[in-house]
Amino acid sequence: MKEGIYYIGASDTEIDLFENQYPVPEGMAYNSYVIIDEKTAVMDTVDARVTEKWQKRLTETLGDRKPDYLVVQHLEPDHSANIGWFAEKWPEATIVLTAKAAQMLPQFFADIKFKTQTVKEGDTLNLGKHTLQFIMAPMVHWPEVMMSYEQTTHSLFSADAFGEFGATTENGEDDDDWTPGARRYYYNIVGKYGVQVQGVLKKAAALKIETIYPLHGPILRENIGEYVGHYANWSSWKAEQKGIVVAVASIHGNTAKAAETIVEKLKAQGVESKLIDLTRTEVSYAVAEAMDHEGLIVAASSYDAGLFPPMENFLLHLKAKSYQNRKVGIVENGSWAPTAGKIMRGILESMKGIEIVEPMVTIKTKPNETVWAQTEEMIKALTGKK
Repeated sequence: MKEGIYYIGASDTEIDLFENQYPVPEGMAYNSYVIIDEKTAVMDTVDARVTEKWQKRLTETLGDRKPDYLVVQHLEPDHSANIGWFAEKWPEATIVLTAKAAQMLPQFFADIKFKTQTVKEGDTLNLGKHTLQFIMAPMVHWPEVMMSYEQTTHSLFSADAFGEFGATTENGEDDDDWTPGARRYYYNIVGKYGVQVQGVLKKAAALKIETIYPLHGPILRENIGEYVGHYANWSSWKAEQKGIVVAVASIHGNTAKAAETIVEKLKAQGVESKLIDLTRTEVSYAVAEAMDHEGLIVAASSYDAGLFPPMENFLLHLKAKSYQNRKVGIVENGSWAPTAGKIMRGILESMKGIEIVEPMVTIKTKPNETVWAQTEEMIKALTGKK
């Protein structure tokens, strides 16, 4: 790393679901760092799944030294699992954290005594050549979160911000494109709190940042402006890709065929379009795609006088992650009593800034000429193309 900063994180390549819900086929990195100076600061711990690796790397990196501080930026268990072990091994070390984190700490470690130091916005911690400046980041994405800016090396320890799904090398590196995994990570982990992210970005704009050290994913050393730019867009719910996502949940295939034809019609008009089968695509991927495109068409079958569950699950996830400021078209199917459209409309209308274009298209089993005429009108209303 930069002078005096050491990576001691570890990756878990056997985990299949992060937070027991998000598929991570490439594993997951749990990052931790040590700043060695006149005084030594450990920056966060790791998840219990990689405790043994982390403890070994920490003790090897420290050598004969004892840590003076443990800086706790985020108390979520995938970063705090080893705080108790640390405090018992080095009881003279100080745990540096926010007042909210200090309040919450006994919930995680009820029977352990800690030597703590609470910090607030702008407070600093001098280690010698290195000085940490603390930046409060509540609700990015927990209420006790802070970030740390090391003034000498111009390094931002960013807590869960700028993270990415996937394992890294033993040095916290990853040569793959950061953006796709980081986008899915952002929208599903942090995305609900865009307003709070914007607040932290304003603070970061006043800092010279040369390296970002996140708690997940690779260390970011180059093109820092690009990474910050993505976060500025994502936290503003601005689409970075043109075109329309057509998300379909079909039972017997008729709704899926209609969705495929809609995609063809969009492309024929020069509109970029992407088909997502919600019965085959895990919802976190679908959420990221919907967030990242300009418009959305939802096409779903009616089911048990309601809405086919894969579509309902998708829409409720979008709502939970504050999907907003988009135009959306609705296509429903029902052989004898179509109900999907009404339910989809109700969920979408509960979201901020969602414009549902008319007409809503109703299919009864298979599309006919009337349905295709309605579809053409819906596409015109959605795209503005005649």
